[in-house]
Amino acid sequence: MKAVVLENGKAVIKELPKPTIKEKGDVIVEMKACGLCGTDVEKICGQYTASQPILGHEPSGIIEESSVDFLRKGQRVFAHHHVPCYECYYCTHGSPTMCPYYRKTNLDPGGFAEFFRVPAWNVVRGGILVLPDNVSFDEGAFIEPLATVVRAQNRVRINKGDSVLVIGAGPMGLLHVMMAKAQGAGTVIASDISDYRVEYASKVGADYSLNSRKGDVVSEVKKLTDGRGADIAIIASGAPQAILTGLFAVRKGGYVLLFGVPYKGTVLNYDISELLNSEISIISSNAAVEEDTKKALELIAQKKVDVTKLITHRLPLDQFNEAVRIAKEGEAVKIIIYD
Repeated sequence: MKAVVLENGKAVIKELPKPTIKEKGDVIVEMKACGLCGTDVEKICGQYTASQPILGHEPSGIIEESSVDFLRKGQRVFAHHHVPCYECYYCTHGSPTMCPYYRKTNLDPGGFAEFFRVPAWNVVRGGILVLPDNVSFDEGAFIEPLATVVRAQNRVRINKGDSVLVIGAGPMGLLHVMMAKAQGAGTVIASDISDYRVEYASKVGADYSLNSRKGDVVSEVKKLTDGRGADIAIIASGAPQAILTGLFAVRKGGYVLLFGVPYKGTVLNYDISELLNSEISIISSNAAVEEDTKKALELIAQKKVDVTKLITHRLPLDQFNEAVRIAKEGEAVKIIIYD
Protein backbone atom coordinates (compact mmCIF):
# COMPACT_ATOMS: atom_id res chain seq x y z
CA MET A 1 0.00 0.00 0.00
CA LYS A 2 0.99 3.66 -0.43
CA ALA A 3 1.90 5.68 2.67
CA VAL A 4 3.61 8.98 3.41
CA VAL A 5 6.47 8.70 5.90
CA LEU A 6 9.28 10.95 7.07
CA GLU A 7 12.73 9.85 5.94
CA ASN A 8 15.77 12.01 6.64
CA GLY A 9 13.56 15.04 7.11
CA LYS A 10 11.65 14.54 3.86
CA ALA A 11 8.11 13.33 3.19
CA VAL A 12 8.36 10.23 1.02
CA ILE A 13 5.53 8.27 -0.59
CA LYS A 14 6.48 4.63 -0.10
CA GLU A 15 5.09 1.18 -0.68
CA LEU A 16 4.65 -0.41 2.74
CA PRO A 17 3.04 -3.66 3.90
CA LYS A 18 -0.62 -3.23 4.78
CA PRO A 19 -0.92 -3.03 8.59
CA THR A 20 -2.34 -5.99 10.43
CA ILE A 21 -3.95 -6.61 13.81
CA LYS A 22 -1.12 -6.84 16.36
CA GLU A 23 -3.15 -7.30 19.54
CA LYS A 24 -6.73 -7.72 20.68
CA GLY A 25 -8.39 -4.32 20.42
CA ASP A 26 -6.61 -3.09 17.27
CA VAL A 27 -8.64 -1.78 14.34
CA ILE A 28 -7.53 -1.39 10.71
CA VAL A 29 -9.03 1.57 8.82
CA GLU A 30 -9.02 2.33 5.11
CA MET A 31 -8.29 6.05 4.84
CA LYS A 32 -10.77 8.12 2.85
CA ALA A 33 -9.81 11.66 3.91
CA CYS A 34 -7.08 13.20 6.06
CA GLY A 35 -6.50 16.89 6.64
CA LEU A 36 -3.05 18.38 6.11
CA CYS A 37 -2.21 20.21 9.34
CA GLY A 38 0.33 22.97 9.87
CA THR A 39 2.15 20.68 12.29
CA ASP A 40 2.58 18.13 9.48
CA VAL A 41 4.30 20.81 7.40
CA GLU A 42 6.39 21.88 10.40
CA LYS A 43 7.47 18.27 11.00
CA ILE A 44 8.59 18.04 7.38
CA CYS A 45 10.52 21.29 7.82
CA GLY A 46 12.04 20.08 11.10
CA GLN A 47 10.33 22.81 13.14
CA TYR A 48 7.94 20.69 15.23
CA THR A 49 9.26 18.13 17.66
CA ALA A 50 6.53 18.01 20.34
CA SER A 51 5.32 14.60 19.16
CA GLN A 52 6.53 11.61 17.19
CA PRO A 53 7.65 12.15 13.56
CA ILE A 54 4.48 10.56 12.19
CA LEU A 55 2.46 12.40 9.55
CA GLY A 56 -1.34 12.58 9.37
CA HIS A 57 -3.52 12.93 12.46
CA GLU A 58 -6.86 14.11 11.05
CA PRO A 59 -8.16 10.99 9.30
CA SER A 60 -11.52 9.48 8.56
CA GLY A 61 -12.25 6.27 6.73
CA ILE A 62 -13.90 2.85 6.66
CA ILE A 63 -13.12 0.02 9.06
CA GLU A 64 -11.36 -2.74 7.12
CA GLU A 65 -10.82 -5.10 10.05
CA SER A 66 -11.79 -4.98 13.73
CA SER A 67 -10.83 -7.10 16.73
CA VAL A 68 -13.47 -5.60 19.06
CA ASP A 69 -17.16 -6.40 19.10
CA PHE A 70 -18.36 -2.77 19.32
CA LEU A 71 -16.81 -1.82 15.96
CA ARG A 72 -17.36 -3.72 12.74
CA LYS A 73 -16.05 -3.85 9.20
CA GLY A 74 -17.64 -1.30 6.89
CA GLN A 75 -18.39 1.36 9.51
CA ARG A 76 -17.45 4.94 8.63
CA VAL A 77 -15.22 6.35 11.37
CA PHE A 78 -12.88 9.01 12.69
CA ALA A 79 -9.75 7.86 14.54
CA HIS A 80 -7.90 9.88 17.18
CA HIS A 81 -4.11 9.59 17.14
CA HIS A 82 -3.33 10.58 20.76
CA VAL A 83 -5.35 9.16 23.67
CA PRO A 84 -4.47 9.53 27.38
CA CYS A 85 -4.73 6.83 30.04
CA TYR A 86 -7.48 8.64 32.02
CA GLU A 87 -6.06 7.19 35.24
CA CYS A 88 -2.79 8.99 36.08
CA TYR A 89 -2.34 12.10 38.24
CA TYR A 90 -2.57 14.46 35.24
CA CYS A 91 -5.68 12.79 33.85
CA THR A 92 -7.47 12.86 37.21
CA HIS A 93 -6.47 16.47 37.90
CA GLY A 94 -7.83 18.07 34.73
CA SER A 95 -4.73 17.87 32.51
CA PRO A 96 -5.26 14.76 30.35
CA THR A 97 -3.22 16.07 27.41
CA MET A 98 -0.24 16.17 29.80
CA CYS A 99 -0.62 12.43 30.44
CA PRO A 100 2.77 10.70 29.97
CA TYR A 101 1.08 8.19 27.64
CA TYR A 102 -0.72 10.79 25.51
CA ARG A 103 1.95 11.43 22.88
CA LYS A 104 3.24 7.87 22.99
CA THR A 105 0.10 6.76 21.17
CA ASN A 106 -0.33 7.20 17.43
CA LEU A 107 -1.69 5.76 14.22
CA ASP A 108 0.41 3.21 12.36
CA PRO A 109 1.99 4.24 9.99
CA GLY A 110 0.05 7.56 10.14
CA GLY A 111 -3.07 9.08 8.64
CA PHE A 112 -1.59 9.65 5.17
CA ALA A 113 -1.74 6.00 4.16
CA GLU A 114 -4.14 3.80 2.23
CA PHE A 115 -4.67 1.82 5.43
CA PHE A 116 -3.64 2.51 9.03
CA ARG A 117 -3.83 0.67 12.32
CA VAL A 118 -5.53 2.25 15.32
CA PRO A 119 -3.84 0.69 18.38
CA ALA A 120 -5.91 -1.07 21.01
CA TRP A 121 -4.87 1.57 23.57
CA ASN A 122 -6.74 4.22 21.58
CA VAL A 123 -9.68 2.03 20.62
CA VAL A 124 -10.63 0.83 24.12
CA ARG A 125 -10.45 4.41 25.45
CA GLY A 126 -12.86 5.85 22.91
CA GLY A 127 -10.41 6.89 20.22
CA ILE A 128 -12.68 5.82 17.35
CA LEU A 129 -15.98 7.59 16.66
CA VAL A 130 -18.56 6.26 14.20
CA LEU A 131 -19.62 8.95 11.72
CA PRO A 132 -23.36 9.60 11.31
CA ASP A 133 -24.70 9.23 7.76
CA ASN A 134 -24.94 13.02 7.36
CA VAL A 135 -21.23 13.57 8.11
CA SER A 136 -18.94 13.15 5.10
CA PHE A 137 -15.39 11.83 5.22
CA ASP A 138 -14.12 15.36 4.54
CA GLU A 139 -16.10 16.64 7.52
CA GLY A 140 -14.82 13.75 9.61
CA ALA A 141 -11.29 14.95 8.90
CA PHE A 142 -12.10 18.13 10.85
CA ILE A 143 -13.06 16.36 14.08
CA GLU A 144 -9.56 16.46 15.59
CA PRO A 145 -8.76 20.11 14.74
CA LEU A 146 -12.20 21.30 15.83
CA ALA A 147 -11.83 19.28 19.05
CA THR A 148 -8.68 21.23 19.94
CA VAL A 149 -10.66 24.45 19.45
CA VAL A 150 -13.52 23.12 21.61
CA ARG A 151 -11.10 22.32 24.44
CA ALA A 152 -9.32 25.67 24.14
CA GLN A 153 -12.48 27.77 24.18
CA ASN A 154 -13.82 25.80 27.14
CA ARG A 155 -10.72 26.85 29.04
CA VAL A 156 -11.52 30.55 28.62
CA ARG A 157 -15.31 30.18 28.77
CA ILE A 158 -16.66 32.49 26.07
CA ASN A 159 -19.91 34.05 27.27
CA LYS A 160 -22.77 35.24 25.10
CA GLY A 161 -22.04 38.70 23.74
CA ASP A 162 -18.29 38.61 24.49
CA SER A 163 -15.93 40.39 22.13
CA VAL A 164 -13.31 37.99 20.79
CA LEU A 165 -10.12 38.78 18.91
CA VAL A 166 -8.56 35.92 16.92
CA ILE A 167 -4.98 36.61 15.88
CA GLY A 168 -3.92 34.37 13.01
CA ALA A 169 -6.50 33.43 10.40
CA GLY A 170 -5.09 30.12 9.25
CA PRO A 171 -7.27 26.99 9.38
CA MET A 172 -7.18 26.86 13.18
CA GLY A 173 -7.80 30.56 13.63
CA LEU A 174 -10.75 30.35 11.27
CA LEU A 175 -12.16 27.41 13.26
CA HIS A 176 -11.84 29.62 16.35
CA VAL A 177 -13.80 32.37 14.57
CA MET A 178 -16.57 29.94 13.61
CA MET A 179 -16.65 28.28 17.03
CA ALA A 180 -16.78 31.64 18.84
CA LYS A 181 -19.80 32.64 16.77
CA ALA A 182 -21.43 29.28 17.46
CA GLN A 183 -20.88 29.90 21.18
CA GLY A 184 -22.76 33.20 21.00
CA ALA A 185 -19.86 35.64 20.97
CA GLY A 186 -20.88 39.19 20.07
CA THR A 187 -18.17 40.96 18.08
CA VAL A 188 -15.58 38.62 16.57
CA ILE A 189 -12.49 40.28 15.12
CA ALA A 190 -9.84 38.41 13.13
CA SER A 191 -6.38 39.57 12.14
CA ASP A 192 -3.62 38.20 9.93
CA ILE A 193 -0.71 39.39 7.81
CA SER A 194 -2.17 37.80 4.65
CA ASP A 195 -4.82 39.55 2.57
CA TYR A 196 -6.04 36.14 1.42
CA ARG A 197 -6.68 34.98 4.98
CA VAL A 198 -8.07 38.32 6.11
CA GLU A 199 -10.66 38.10 3.34
CA TYR A 200 -11.40 34.45 4.18
CA ALA A 201 -12.08 35.32 7.81
CA SER A 202 -14.89 37.61 6.70
CA LYS A 203 -16.36 34.79 4.61
CA VAL A 204 -16.63 32.44 7.60
CA GLY A 205 -18.20 34.83 10.07
CA ALA A 206 -15.71 37.38 11.41
CA ASP A 207 -17.50 40.69 12.00
CA TYR A 208 -14.27 42.57 11.34
CA SER A 209 -11.09 41.33 9.69
CA LEU A 210 -7.85 43.29 9.90
CA ASN A 211 -4.49 43.09 8.14
CA SER A 212 -1.86 43.71 10.81
CA ARG A 213 0.63 44.84 8.18
CA LYS A 214 -1.68 47.64 7.07
CA GLY A 215 -2.88 49.02 10.39
CA ASP A 216 -2.56 48.95 14.16
CA VAL A 217 -4.64 46.00 15.33
CA VAL A 218 -4.57 47.09 18.99
CA SER A 219 -6.01 50.55 18.32
CA GLU A 220 -8.60 49.15 15.89
CA VAL A 221 -9.76 46.55 18.42
CA LYS A 222 -10.14 49.22 21.08
CA LYS A 223 -12.18 51.39 18.70
CA LEU A 224 -14.49 48.44 18.07
CA THR A 225 -14.92 47.71 21.79
CA ASP A 226 -15.68 51.19 23.17
CA GLY A 227 -12.05 51.69 24.13
CA ARG A 228 -11.86 48.66 26.41
CA GLY A 229 -10.19 46.00 24.32
CA ALA A 230 -11.41 42.48 23.57
CA ASP A 231 -12.84 40.32 26.35
CA ILE A 232 -10.83 37.40 24.99
CA ALA A 233 -7.82 37.36 22.68
CA ILE A 234 -7.10 34.02 21.02
CA ILE A 235 -3.55 33.71 19.70
CA ALA A 236 -3.77 31.21 16.83
CA SER A 237 -0.22 31.95 15.76
CA GLY A 238 3.13 31.15 17.30
CA ALA A 239 4.71 34.47 16.30
CA PRO A 240 5.96 36.57 19.25
CA GLN A 241 4.34 39.70 17.80
CA ALA A 242 0.99 37.92 17.68
CA ILE A 243 1.23 37.13 21.40
CA LEU A 244 2.19 40.74 22.20
CA THR A 245 -0.71 42.05 20.12
CA GLY A 246 -3.10 39.87 22.11
CA LEU A 247 -1.69 41.07 25.42
CA PHE A 248 -2.05 44.71 24.41
CA ALA A 249 -5.46 44.31 22.74
CA VAL A 250 -7.27 42.51 25.56
CA ARG A 251 -9.28 44.50 28.12
CA LYS A 252 -8.48 44.83 31.80
CA GLY A 253 -9.63 41.60 33.44
CA GLY A 254 -9.66 39.84 30.07
CA TYR A 255 -8.27 36.51 28.93
CA VAL A 256 -5.45 35.73 26.52
CA LEU A 257 -5.60 32.20 25.10
CA LEU A 258 -2.30 30.83 23.83
CA PHE A 259 -3.21 28.33 21.13
CA GLY A 260 -0.62 28.63 18.35
CA VAL A 261 2.70 26.94 19.11
CA PRO A 262 5.67 29.34 19.49
CA TYR A 263 9.07 28.13 18.39
CA LYS A 264 11.23 26.84 21.24
CA GLY A 265 13.24 29.70 22.71
CA THR A 266 10.62 32.38 22.01
CA VAL A 267 11.13 35.38 24.31
CA LEU A 268 8.72 38.32 24.72
CA ASN A 269 9.62 41.95 25.42
CA TYR A 270 6.71 42.59 27.78
CA ASP A 271 6.35 44.23 31.17
CA ILE A 272 4.96 41.45 33.35
CA SER A 273 3.65 43.97 35.91
CA GLU A 274 0.91 44.79 33.40
CA LEU A 275 -0.57 41.31 33.92
CA LEU A 276 -1.20 42.01 37.59
CA ASN A 277 -2.07 45.69 37.24
CA SER A 278 -4.65 44.89 34.56
CA GLU A 279 -5.59 41.46 35.95
CA ILE A 280 -5.02 39.78 32.61
CA SER A 281 -5.26 35.99 32.63
CA ILE A 282 -3.06 33.98 30.29
CA ILE A 283 -4.34 30.47 29.55
CA SER A 284 -2.74 27.95 27.22
CA SER A 285 -4.40 24.98 25.59
CA ASN A 286 -2.74 21.96 24.07
CA ALA A 287 -4.49 19.36 21.89
CA ALA A 288 -7.75 17.55 22.78
CA VAL A 289 -9.20 14.39 24.30
CA GLU A 290 -12.23 12.22 23.68
CA GLU A 291 -14.86 14.43 25.32
CA ASP A 292 -13.69 17.13 22.89
CA THR A 293 -13.77 14.91 19.79
CA LYS A 294 -17.31 13.83 20.68
CA LYS A 295 -18.38 17.47 21.04
CA ALA A 296 -16.67 18.38 17.76
CA LEU A 297 -18.51 15.58 15.93
CA GLU A 298 -21.78 16.77 17.44
CA LEU A 299 -21.16 20.36 16.26
CA ILE A 300 -20.30 19.15 12.76
CA ALA A 301 -23.25 16.74 12.54
CA GLN A 302 -25.68 19.45 13.68
CA LYS A 303 -24.10 21.90 11.19
CA LYS A 304 -23.43 24.39 13.96
CA VAL A 305 -19.90 24.72 12.57
CA ASP A 306 -19.79 24.29 8.79
CA VAL A 307 -16.24 23.06 8.39
CA THR A 308 -16.66 22.50 4.64
CA LYS A 309 -16.29 26.28 4.18
CA LEU A 310 -12.61 25.90 4.98
CA ILE A 311 -11.76 23.32 2.30
CA THR A 312 -9.91 25.01 -0.55
CA HIS A 313 -8.04 22.03 -2.04
CA ARG A 314 -8.51 18.26 -2.31
CA LEU A 315 -5.60 16.19 -3.60
CA PRO A 316 -5.04 12.41 -3.90
CA LEU A 317 -2.50 10.67 -1.69
CA ASP A 318 0.06 10.37 -4.49
CA GLN A 319 0.10 14.18 -4.81
CA PHE A 320 0.98 14.72 -1.14
CA ASN A 321 4.13 16.72 -1.84
CA GLU A 322 2.18 19.01 -4.15
CA ALA A 323 -0.25 19.58 -1.27
CA VAL A 324 2.67 20.56 0.98
CA ARG A 325 3.95 22.96 -1.67
CA ILE A 326 0.54 24.64 -1.93
CA ALA A 327 0.29 24.89 1.86
CA LYS A 328 3.72 26.52 2.10
CA GLU A 329 2.74 29.15 -0.47
CA GLY A 330 -0.06 30.33 1.81
CA GLU A 331 -2.80 30.44 -0.81
CA ALA A 332 -4.82 27.68 0.77
CA VAL A 333 -6.88 27.25 3.90
CA LYS A 334 -7.54 23.53 4.43
CA ILE A 335 -6.13 20.87 2.14
CA ILE A 336 -7.73 17.43 2.29
CA ILE A 337 -5.75 14.39 1.17
CA TYR A 338 -7.98 11.59 -0.07
CA ASP A 339 -7.63 8.05 -1.32
